[in-house]
Amino acid sequence: MVNKNNRVKSTNDLELKDRLVAINRVTKVTKGGRAFSFAAIVVVGNEDGVIGWGLGKANEVTAAIAKGVEAAKKNLIRVPVHNGTIPHEQSAKFGGSRIFLKPASEGTGVKAGGAMRAVLESAGIKDVLAKSKGSSNPHNLVKATIEALSEMRSPQEIAKRRGISVEKVFKG
Repeated sequence: MVNKNNRVKSTNDLELKDRLVAINRVTKVTKGGRAFSFAAIVVVGNEDGVIGWGLGKANEVTAAIAKGVEAAKKNLIRVPVHNGTIPHEQSAKFGGSRIFLKPASEGTGVKAGGAMRAVLESAGIKDVLAKSKGSSNPHNLVKATIEALSEMRSPQEIAKRRGISVEKVFKG
């Protein structure tokens, strides 16, 4: 589950950018014919450690995306970004999707597939190695990536918990 301590309370001072991860056309067959609707999964982030995802469903694509953006703004979390990468390795699982994130040196870039890439770039992570195993369902990949990022701990948080300086955290 997403850690409650990482939640972002207010979106007033944040300039959030939205990214469409996937759009799915759903067909309902009725006696009057086929009824089409759309489901859009959207990721929003300020590219500085704040990220959220949302699912919007509507009869038009634009309305589904707009609903997804509104839903994403309601469940924002703060992610520790350390020198453009993540502070430590992390894995997570959601449904049939399993993911693994590993910090990368500067200049590596975001080595990740579609759904994971959108989440990581929206969070402002510039250098990371990522691997997805199991299901490639974008819904589950986004949720697993958000789960992994929410479990991340910053060096400052670890130092505070251990009662030592941040420099000692890096030395091991």
